[in-house]
Amino acid sequence: MIGVRVDSVDWKLRLRLFVQRFWQPTSACLTTMPGNVANVWSLAHWGIALQTGLGTGILVLLLSFTPLARWFRNRYGNASIVGGLTMLADAYAHPSHFIVPYGEAVVTGIVSGLLALAGSFVFEDRARRVRMLWSRLGGRPG
Repeated sequence: MIGVRVDSVDWKLRLRLFVQRFWQPTSACLTTMPGNVANVWSLAHWGIALQTGLGTGILVLLLSFTPLARWFRNRYGNASIVGGLTMLADAYAHPSHFIVPYGEAVVTGIVSGLLALAGSFVFEDRARRVRMLWSRLGGRPG
């Protein structure tokens, strides 16, 4: 019998990809959906944002089993994939609130891609840049 070995590290990486790609589109959707500030706290708004994040996370998880998974190693490729998948998930999750059809999905995808790119710079190397900034603010040498 031919067996397929599933390495636990692969699943840890996939779980991390899912979690990261869940919060970035959710945050992007929350910030780009038009309306007043009270809408940000509405249950309906959160439902749409969570649906967009979940859709993107599932799509990223599925892509992690394909040859496109190597794009996740490059910060720009990763941001492009996340932005594109967020556009798809947002367009599927709800109709656009912008005048232009799919305009909100495009803006949400761009914001999500930028969040992914910024996160790659800020949190790489176990958040080295954040720790350096924290030590400088605290007066301790970096």
